[in-house]
Amino acid sequence: MIDISDLSIQFTGENLFDGVNLRISRHDKIALVGSNGTGKTTFLKLLYGTEQPETGNIKKQKGIKIGYLPQDIIAFRGQSLFNEVKSSMPDINSLDEREKLVFENLNDPNISEEDRTEVLEELGEIQQRKEQIDFYSADSRIEKILMGLGFKEKDFFRRTEEFSGGWQMRIQMAKILLSQNDLLLMDEPTNHLDIDTLGWLINFLQLSNAALLIISHDRYFINSVTNRTIEIFDKQVNFYSGNYSQYLVYKEEREKQLTSIQKSVEKRKKEIEKFVERFRYKATKAKQVQSRIKQLEKIETIDIAADEKKIEIRFPEPPKSGIIPVEIFDVNHSYGSLDVLKNVNLQIEREDKIAIVGPNGAGKTTLAKIIASKLIPTTGSVVLGHNTLLSYYEQEVADSIEPEFDLIDALEEVNSELSAGQIRSILGSFLFSGDDVFKKIKVLSGGERSRVALSRLLLTKANVILLDEPTNHLDFSSKTILQEALINFSGTLIIVSHDIDFLRPIVNKVVEIRDCFVKVYPDTIDYYIMKRQELLEQKAEPSETMSNEKTTRKDLKRIEAELRQKKFAATKEVRAKLEKCEKEAAILEEQKLRLENELSDSNIFSNPHLAKEKNFEYEQTKTQLDKSYSLWTELSDKLEEIEKEFETI
Repeated sequence: MIDISDLSIQFTGENLFDGVNLRISRHDKIALVGSNGTGKTTFLKLLYGTEQPETGNIKKQKGIKIGYLPQDIIAFRGQSLFNEVKSSMPDINSLDEREKLVFENLNDPNISEEDRTEVLEELGEIQQRKEQIDFYSADSRIEKILMGLGFKEKDFFRRTEEFSGGWQMRIQMAKILLSQNDLLLMDEPTNHLDIDTLGWLINFLQLSNAALLIISHDRYFINSVTNRTIEIFDKQVNFYSGNYSQYLVYKEEREKQLTSIQKSVEKRKKEIEKFVERFRYKATKAKQVQSRIKQLEKIETIDIAADEKKIEIRFPEPPKSGIIPVEIFDVNHSYGSLDVLKNVNLQIEREDKIAIVGPNGAGKTTLAKIIASKLIPTTGSVVLGHNTLLSYYEQEVADSIEPEFDLIDALEEVNSELSAGQIRSILGSFLFSGDDVFKKIKVLSGGERSRVALSRLLLTKANVILLDEPTNHLDFSSKTILQEALINFSGTLIIVSHDIDFLRPIVNKVVEIRDCFVKVYPDTIDYYIMKRQELLEQKAEPSETMSNEKTTRKDLKRIEAELRQKKFAATKEVRAKLEKCEKEAAILEEQKLRLENELSDSNIFSNPHLAKEKNFEYEQTKTQLDKSYSLWTELSDKLEEIEKEFETI
């Protein structure tokens, strides 16, 4: 389907990879792996055609359709959600238009019999094509995919610009899943998905006939949907059979064999070098010495594509808490009239390792903030038990680190007993190496700050640790290091996450939040997934099902309507100011353009007095326009911040 030959590409003067030769076939389901910065995203862009190689060729089968889900969020505007997604099905839309024209021609009273025959033949072709592409099920397919990706029916006719970043990504995903592509290129598709949507996407991709090439740090996801692995390492691109876990086994075996060969080669080299040194100056051994030197020159060095160093980090042994470190009594929480949590009663026992799961917007972050005393519940209370020391990680924690600190300062602040080497090892495990450790916190990206906050967390002496989406921004290696540290942690853990593979060896209890209520599953994440699947497949009595469904839909519609009202009230004033600012900017832009045209007029620039007046007016207009642009940016950022608050509910 795609043949790649002698491919290379440069980035900042260095080759990301060089001399790549491989073939992607129709039924390949491929995981693209490699450390951050090795060129995985660039490789996808090369295949899609948005980047061009320095050398080599990418030959694509004629007529191949490729869908690309980038990691950078695309902002959709101007259409309803349903129509935006439907626009990804050009055959459907074009056939609709053609059929309308055909019927218009047939209804023309002046049409000749000869023309009528031709038009009827065209109508027959249209009907045949409709059957070929499953035209009449298009709307139901759109609904099915949108619902699978977490959208509600009431969302279908909302304007696309009303959706936040994570939901914009889902719109793009819906479009490429509907487009009947031959190859799907997906860059971190699970970043904004909850545990329900993740399960739906896995099932969809398993049943899809499209070839896949996926970048993801979610091991559970890529193991579920891929059967081959491409590794980018040391500027080389290598193909392996099997999913990611099978690739790791193969890689370990290969490296053991190469290490054994390398030891034999090194042993042989030392023996030859020893002989040469011993007899170098003996005339009777001159020929033999020369022969050995030639042998040394012919011995090839065995290069091993070594993994990142295996770093083992352990939390400091925390002081023991009481038997019940955290207890939650009758907690209810609402945002205005919108209920989020109802009648939450939880008893968290010492050494519990708990995962908090549920759909996006269910209240997972809200519950975490209440436990961490970052949010006061509407009613109810959280009681910390005897000697409970709680540490909380969330994305916002990264913003509280002193911006003038360098990375070493940031870790020394938490634990001054560590040596410089120990601090560098910890930072290295979170992708900070070399001179990176001397960077100021203020120059780091949001993702880099989050990794610093996690590295600080590993030095805490708390006996209860609460983590909200800790694996965002981490690659496989960093996730494994954090995972091992959490497995060995002797205190109590509460983790908000949808990363099943990360949670699997850690948790012994699952707390699910759904429809405002909490349910406890006293076992592993796999037990929870099994029970959840059983619940979905369970066939209730028809009357009971209809009654429950009716009640649930009614409650959901009420909650969603209340959330819309709340969001509208919170953003109304900012939107009005933003609209006013846009109108003023538009007027000033027209005024600026008019003045530019006037200043280029010879009748004006030849008149010094008039030219001076126009120049003064032009400079004033420019200043006002710059102020309008600045205000527009400020208001847009403020609106985005308010809308983000509603995403975390």
